[in-house]
Amino acid sequence: MNLKLTSNKNNIIDLEVIISGSKSESNRLLILQQLFPNINIQNLSDSDDTHHLQEALSSDNKIADIGHAGTAMRFLTAFFATQEGTTKILQGSERMHNRPIEILVNALRDLGADIEYLEKDGYPPIKITGKKIVKDTVAIDGNVSSQYISALMLIAPGLKNGLAIELKGIVTSVPYIEMTLSLLHQIGVSATFIKNSIKIEALENVSAQNIVVESDWSSASYFYSLIALSKVGATIELTAYKKDSLQGDNCLATIYKHFGVTTTFKENTIVLSKEEKHSTAILTEDLKNAPDIAQTIAVTCFGLGVACDLTGLHTLKIKETDRLEALKEELTKLGATISVTNESLHLKATTNINENIKIATYNDHRMAMAFAPLALKTTIIIADAEVVSKSYRNFWEDMQQVGLETIKVK
Repeated sequence: MNLKLTSNKNNIIDLEVIISGSKSESNRLLILQQLFPNINIQNLSDSDDTHHLQEALSSDNKIADIGHAGTAMRFLTAFFATQEGTTKILQGSERMHNRPIEILVNALRDLGADIEYLEKDGYPPIKITGKKIVKDTVAIDGNVSSQYISALMLIAPGLKNGLAIELKGIVTSVPYIEMTLSLLHQIGVSATFIKNSIKIEALENVSAQNIVVESDWSSASYFYSLIALSKVGATIELTAYKKDSLQGDNCLATIYKHFGVTTTFKENTIVLSKEEKHSTAILTEDLKNAPDIAQTIAVTCFGLGVACDLTGLHTLKIKETDRLEALKEELTKLGATISVTNESLHLKATTNINENIKIATYNDHRMAMAFAPLALKTTIIIADAEVVSKSYRNFWEDMQQVGLETIKVK
């Protein structure tokens, strides 16, 4: 399905939008719930990733197909490796079979796990034969996807002797590691993260408890972009968010001040308002702790005619697509002057935006959603628009609510 996006108002409608729970928090809690069944989870993410994870955990089928769900692939690899007597084959989309998992598999093998590559060494699909893990120390590179590290952290309290994880080199995506740590603390696990060392104690059971998942800050980023691209005076309220969020993407509140957007925290909501014109100064940001919002920020800058230098983006090369190259390709079609390296993006300021450009999405939900707010500035077409279901099933309905017109086209 291709969608043509337009807006006659050049401004969004003032209303409240309910956004489902954080995919990152939901998927971590679902693994912990398998270890400690008396955890009850509310406001789970409605994303494809979370649905794939739930299905794999609840099904007795030997084969689990997790599609494009990278988080599910990493977390399930670690989980099933510890399930003694269980054999599971994890497979996914063609892109998933080209996303590396060797670093995590090597760490699990060092602990004694039995994992076999079924096609290409270092990549899914994989066959996992669950074993009792007794070794309690492991080392892993700190500058890789934090999901590898979180996968190890999540299984740690269920291991007989707990687990000490040594992170080698520079550690990136620290907020996601701290999110996992905070959730472990929340259910009663004794765990520490000091410098490059993580220590997690074993735990037999936890007290019965109800955990409400905070709404997803990555999903909020598209509304930040809409407000930034709107006229002064535009506002929108989003539920349900916390000022003391566990999610690293809450840095949006600070970054979008550059674009004249103010964030007001209420009891369970945030109000975004365009209170002044955006700054024309170049935006320089190191996004190593929040790489998932890079696409949204780059598109916002382009739409406002603001130059940007974004760094810390090395993990974007191994996402659903090579997001840096995809951004370069699609923004160039729109009229941008942009360059990328293996870990950075550099955009020059321009006031020219081409019209009726079809944006390729590369099986990447964030490509579709990041470009949607540009409809406030020009008519665009989003190819394969249904890809948004990976993380935000109701995205297009919510875009219509706030005033964007969506028309199905060939």
